[in-house]
Amino acid sequence: MTQEITRTEHSVPTRQFAVLLSPTRRGARLARLLTAAHLGDWGLPTEPAANIVAELAANAAVHGRVSGRDFRLALTVHRETLLRIEVTDTRGERLPLALGTADDAESGRGLLIVGALADRWGVDVGPAPRKTVWAELDLGR
Repeated sequence: MTQEITRTEHSVPTRQFAVLLSPTRRGARLARLLTAAHLGDWGLPTEPAANIVAELAANAAVHGRVSGRDFRLALTVHRETLLRIEVTDTRGERLPLALGTADDAESGRGLLIVGALADRWGVDVGPAPRKTVWAELDLGR
């Protein structure tokens, strides 16, 4: 008797891109440029995704920076209807402020932009010491 184990993937990615970048202004700029280039090559709109990546990558370079450790940019397209952007850094103990709590702060407004441009966004913590800030864009609109 043979038994076959199958695993159903509900949302198998149709396109993926990931890269490690230095947590610097140059790395953040490169993240934005690579996003625009890959989305353009894939025939997808580059805005607002490039702006979201710019904010998340800048946050990783400023707030998530750990000497000697890069941040990771990942772009995943699911069934040509959903783009998921992920920026992972190694400062899992430094979580972003909730939206609306940075009104008087001199920084923290970048996530207001992400919240306005993305259909959904959030933070996944772990595995230690990492955190991933992600944003999703519905492409079918």
